[in-house]
Amino acid sequence: MVQELSLMLRSTRIPRLLKKHLDTFLKGENGLRVFFPLCGKAVEMKWFADRGHSVVGVEISELGIREFFTEQDLSYSEEPVMEIPGAKVFKSSSGNISLYCCSIFDLPSRANIGKFDRIWDRGALVAINPGDRKRYADIMLSLTRTGFQYLLSVFSYDPTKHAGPPFYVPDAEIKKLFGSMCNIHCLEKVDAFEERHKSWGIDCIIEKLYLFTEK
Repeated sequence: MVQELSLMLRSTRIPRLLKKHLDTFLKGENGLRVFFPLCGKAVEMKWFADRGHSVVGVEISELGIREFFTEQDLSYSEEPVMEIPGAKVFKSSSGNISLYCCSIFDLPSRANIGKFDRIWDRGALVAINPGDRKRYADIMLSLTRTGFQYLLSVFSYDPTKHAGPPFYVPDAEIKKLFGSMCNIHCLEKVDAFEERHKSWGIDCIIEKLYLFTEK
């Protein structure tokens, strides 16, 4: 389910809120390491790489990773991740995109992927089973460098009408998960309702964009 959702939530276009708040996210810095949890085949990965940043993603669907490279017309190589049985890493020939095919919960604890300047979390936290959120948040925070910026997109709707996924993550839980290490800023809230959401039994859904910075 997480695999299917991460692929579903990743648009074939650059997300509007990311484009709008890109300057706030990047702060004019160059050569950043950017992490994409549950990356699917997000087109933003090439977008960041084309701007001179180094992109690392993790995705459990090998098909999604292969489709990303094919659809973006990027040549790549693949090799096993020796520390994680069955895991692979796919690397663009340019060397600035590395996508790991494994569980997000296996990767940082068993393979050294280093620390990151930026994290772009869209379609990831909202896809994680609620009981695993604390473990997920701890992993994300363990990957941050000094001076990090963490951009999180979540959806707000009536959880009594739709159980998820994508799961509803209330503001209080975001503060509980990340507030001990991060300053939390809500950058924007926008109406995200589309015709397809009617099948969820809801008539309103709001996308919220948060920026976490180091305390």
